[in-house]
Amino acid sequence: MSATLTRVYVARLAGTAAFDPNGDQVGKVHDIVVTMPVPGSLPRVLGLVVEVPVRRRIFLPITRVTSIDGGQVITTGVVNMRRFEQRQGETLVLREMLDRRVFAPGTGDEVIVSDVGIEQTRARDWEVTKIAAHRRGKRFGRRGETRIYAFDDLTGFAVPEEVQGAANLLAAFAKMRPADLAGVLRELSSKRRREVALALDDERLADVIEELDASEAQELIGTLDGERAADVLEAMDPDDAADLLADLPAEQAETLLTLMEPDEAAPVRQLLNYADYTAGGMMTNEPVVLSPDATIAEALARIRNPDLTPSLAAMVYVCRPPMDTPTGRYLGVAHFQRLLREPPSSLVSGVIETDLDPLPPGASLEQVAGVFATYNLVGCPVVDEDGRLLGVVTVDDVMDHMLGEEWRARTIREEAGHGA
Repeated sequence: MSATLTRVYVARLAGTAAFDPNGDQVGKVHDIVVTMPVPGSLPRVLGLVVEVPVRRRIFLPITRVTSIDGGQVITTGVVNMRRFEQRQGETLVLREMLDRRVFAPGTGDEVIVSDVGIEQTRARDWEVTKIAAHRRGKRFGRRGETRIYAFDDLTGFAVPEEVQGAANLLAAFAKMRPADLAGVLRELSSKRRREVALALDDERLADVIEELDASEAQELIGTLDGERAADVLEAMDPDDAADLLADLPAEQAETLLTLMEPDEAAPVRQLLNYADYTAGGMMTNEPVVLSPDATIAEALARIRNPDLTPSLAAMVYVCRPPMDTPTGRYLGVAHFQRLLREPPSSLVSGVIETDLDPLPPGASLEQVAGVFATYNLVGCPVVDEDGRLLGVVTVDDVMDHMLGEEWRARTIREEAGHGA
């Protein structure tokens, strides 16, 4: 282990890249595994949980870490790719120690853990030696001064997670992608998961719920009060909100739809009219729609919207007014690569492609997948019998439905224990 840095604060390691000796990235640090001590000793670091490609989490023994410096972790290059499984007696620092309420020395006052310091011993082991913690602030939304305590001066680390909050856990994973944060939630207890959900803002929680499997999304939305659940549904993409509501009891779904703003509920209600595993049931009804007299510059400005997924931003759909789905007559599509090659003042009507046959809303998943595979599509319009654009099926919609329910949970399901 590098002698230039002997103490590391763990919250700063979340998401840090781990490299082999050749400079190739192995993965990213997900958590730190420690053993909680017997009285009179300190927690010993066993290793790191590292997330490698395809969201597999593996155990990296601390003995195979040669350096933690400069915002990166260097390994020996020898990595066991078996999935990590937490064993009895092990504690995950980020997941289980951050935000825990413990008690300060002398006064016995309650303090909240905001970070954990690990330090290398002369024997080259790593131990938890320091705890950064703060008192609750006297004013709402403020927290008291943070102090550094010796681990063995504090008491209360054996207290169950019922006294653990969520703020510092969220701070540690603030830069995580929604799919990765969904993976973190999946591993938490129901109570802890609800605490995190309540602490997230509506948009962030909506993004995370969209990455959960159906049963997980239903459970999480069910922990929220009606008004908050409706706010989160409004922040979701209409097709994801419709998928979630379709799996809820009809009375509960209708209650939530009623609590939503009418303009937000309308596209969701529209999607609920179509059967699952059909083009209508898979589509989103909020694609980028332009009139034929729109300019190339307008089209490029619309697809620059950072809230659009790459597959939705790949094409604009040209229709006669009205422009909201179901639109006026569908005319064709313009791919963003073609838009980039044209003068900004040109009209989109001059570059649209009309040879892509749209899908009917009743097309089956097999039919939709066949069209995508045949023509190498990232998106395909869905048009009714009157030639009006109803929505767009994107390649990610197709993949979600082809993989079936619960596929997200299956991709990270632990298959084996970890070892040296």
